[in-house]
Formats: sequence, structure tokens, C-alpha cells
Amino acid sequence: MTAEQLISFARGAPSLDIVDVEGLKAAAVRAFDADPAGVTAYGTSVGYPPLRKWIAEKHGVEADQVLVTNGSLQADAFLFDHLVRRGDAVVVERPTYDRTLLNLQRMGGEIHGVGIEPDGLDTAELRKLLESGVRPRLAHVIPNYQNPAGVTLSLDKRRELLDLAAEYGFTIFEDDPYADIRFRGEPLPSMLSMDTRGVVVHASSFTKTVCPGVRVGYLVGPASLIADIAKSATSLYISPGMVAQAIVHQFCVSGDIQRSIATVSSALGERAGVLAESLRRHLPEVTFVEPDGGYFLWVEFPDDVDVDRLAPAAAERGVAVVKGSDFMVDGGRHALRLAFSAVTADRIDEGVRRLSEAVAAVRG
Repeated sequence: MTAEQLISFARGAPSLDIVDVEGLKAAAVRAFDADPAGVTAYGTSVGYPPLRKWIAEKHGVEADQVLVTNGSLQADAFLFDHLVRRGDAVVVERPTYDRTLLNLQRMGGEIHGVGIEPDGLDTAELRKLLESGVRPRLAHVIPNYQNPAGVTLSLDKRRELLDLAAEYGFTIFEDDPYADIRFRGEPLPSMLSMDTRGVVVHASSFTKTVCPGVRVGYLVGPASLIADIAKSATSLYISPGMVAQAIVHQFCVSGDIQRSIATVSSALGERAGVLAESLRRHLPEVTFVEPDGGYFLWVEFPDDVDVDRLAPAAAERGVAVVKGSDFMVDGGRHALRLAFSAVTADRIDEGVRRLSEAVAAVRG
């Protein structure tokens, strides 16, 4: 199987055809022309100051509430390192992003997975968990177009989650890198913007809106928390990558970011639609929630299809997928995450056709 023939539903990354390479090249030239000293120096551990200010304005907060990091996964790691101690209870969605799960397990957190419904985290199940006496330090939630399930947390559930956090004294970690990639429905306010009681820490990224290679993410939270985490950042790496952050800043202030978001959202909306249609045609027995945005679609197979066997069978037929079991402490044995972001619309149907062949082989 040659690389040309592989159809990969495995990586949540945009394909090159929808990355604004020319816009980024121009932004790089402008960054070096406008601020050669700032771009080439070590800089500060809180990030490139003009970008920090732009992010603060986007979220309606003060600049001292923002820390710009090397990708949002590093923002996650900083926050976990700061808040979570071995044995601390942590709530995660079930399923959730596999790297988040691994990081929390590595830190020795006591992980409580709470199920997901088509309108996001099952807040009734969370309330029961809290009433049973579990006192989490943190609840990690991906509210928009969740990775891997593709679902969005409803406005009512956002309000309820904020109330529960205030009542039971835990931090909501709003991990929100997909918010801008919306192709259906109305945008919902972030929990950060709804928070009047200081219970939310928010993270996002330019990976999904600009490109993964820039590795620029950020954390927004109370100024005291950000100052503490900035001290850890200083001792870890002095400062994050100023060149990448200055390029992203120029890309943002020029308005290129809005054009990029429009391009990515429109392409991914088309791909998500084609994927859903292909699944209905080739695999009518599967269930899924068609996402309103983001990069991922979660597929549940009947109980006689085990993904431990399906994934290698799909690979033999030139389709890469990620097993649902990677996103849970236990379970997910009959589910797959399909990332439609990197597969052009003309290749998606062929990918699903191959997947259906793999399903037939596993069942046969």
C-alpha cells in the first residue's frame, strides 16, 4: 500500500490545500519588518506581548489574564501541573481527547469519566457523582465540536455546569480549540464569557484556525493563576517561540485570520456532510451525531464489530482510523473517531467504502 493510496481519518489537522501559506509568508515578512527586536529576542514567558493583548481583547479580559504557550496542549499541561496532585479527583468527558487522558493518568489523578449526550456532557450524571461525595479539583470539558465525539455543549448545560462548579468548588477547564470552526447552527457564548464567579479557566489554539505548525495556544484565567504558571514557564523554557507568535499576531491583526477561518470552516463543512452521507450509504447500521463544526465525527458500530479487529482490517485496505477505546479509561470497543479535516471531499466516499469492506471482513 503506497502512501498515495492511504486515506487517513486519523489526524485532526487541516489538509495543506486549506492552509493560507501565502498569507503566513506575508505575515512573517511583516513581523520581522515591524518588530525585529521583539521577534528575535528571548521575549517573555507570558508570550509575545502584542499577541497576548489581541487575545485578551478577543475574549474581553485583561492582558494579565492571558498566557500564550507553545500549542494548547502545553496550556493543558501547565494547568494540570499547577492544580492537580496525585490522588486528586478529576472529571473528564467520556470519551475525551486521548492526550488529555494520558497526561492526567500520568499525574496520578483519580479520573471520573462522565458520559456525553448529543447536547454535550451529561450534567445529570455529573450532579449524581458530586452528590455521591466526589469532590473534583477540576472538570475538563471540550464544549464545542468535542474531540472525539463532535458534540456541542448546550447553553442550558453550560449554565448548569457553571452552577455546579460554584456549588461544589471545582474549576471548569474549558478546552476550546474548535470554537471558530463552525459550519452549522448558532455560535454559543463561551463559559469563560458567562462566568461571574471565577470558576473557569479557558484554553484555545491557533492550530485549527491558522495551521498546526505554528504551535501557538493560550490559557485565559485569573491573573494570579496566570502569574504563577508564568513562573513555571520561565524555568521550563524562558519564553515560548516569539517568531511563531509574532507571525500569528500579524496574521490576526491584518484580518487574514477571519479569511482563514472562513476557508477552513467551509471546506470542513463540506467534508463533514460528505462523510455523513457516505456513512449512511455504505454503513447504514452505524450511529453518529453529525457535528455542527470542528474536525471529528464519532461512529458507533453494532456490538459484533470490535474495533481492535476493525482498525487493522481497515489499515490493510488503506484506511487509517483511531479506535474509540483510545479516548476512554474503559469502553469504546465498538466505536471509531473519524477526522474529516485532512481528507479532501473527493476521497471521503472511497475511504468509507474501504471501511465498510473492513467491517464486512471482521464480521465474516
